[in-house]
Amino acid sequence: MGKKEREERVEKRENYATRRSSEKRRNTLITIGVLAVIVVIVGYSVWQFANMTQEAPGGPEGAGPLNSEHSHAAILVSIFKDTFDFSAQAYQIKSPWIHFEGGDGTTIHKHATGVKLGYLFSSLKLKLDDKCFVFQDGRSFCSKDENSLKFYINREQVNDIRNYDIKDNDKILIVYGAETPEEIESLLLKLDNQSIKDT
Repeated sequence: MGKKEREERVEKRENYATRRSSEKRRNTLITIGVLAVIVVIVGYSVWQFANMTQEAPGGPEGAGPLNSEHSHAAILVSIFKDTFDFSAQAYQIKSPWIHFEGGDGTTIHKHATGVKLGYLFSSLKLKLDDKCFVFQDGRSFCSKDENSLKFYINREQVNDIRNYDIKDNDKILIVYGAETPEEIESLLLKLDNQSIKDT
């Protein structure tokens, strides 16, 4: 074997070693880059999860963190002297902030500060304002002629309940029809005797 061949062989080995070293360095840099991206994604996910209780998606405007409050209120809705039933599955736990639960349709459960009654009704796909109560199927009960929509909170008549932030043990009455004062008093008495399930 000649000197020239030995030199070529040595040069090939050095070139091969240099290429291998360069490939290893490149693969190491790619691995470090991928790991860095994974660490950033995991870190961001952990941060999002830790802050989820502060601002969970889809929450009502102005509400505090979930579980910042746990209040219960009794509600009675009477439409033309028929009691509306919120115990149906269509009205159970539609929002984590405020809802009916456990097959009970008479106790409102509120799980955050600053959650208004209007949000409860909109989460149930019911439209409610100071003049009309509109059901999911489009039936509407609006104040006109002798029939009117009336609201009572703890026996006091109010003009609107959408912006009311319930307090523990509140009693809320919604009435639509042409009830006499005596019939209203009978509904208020029924509401007074209605139990509040605080589970």
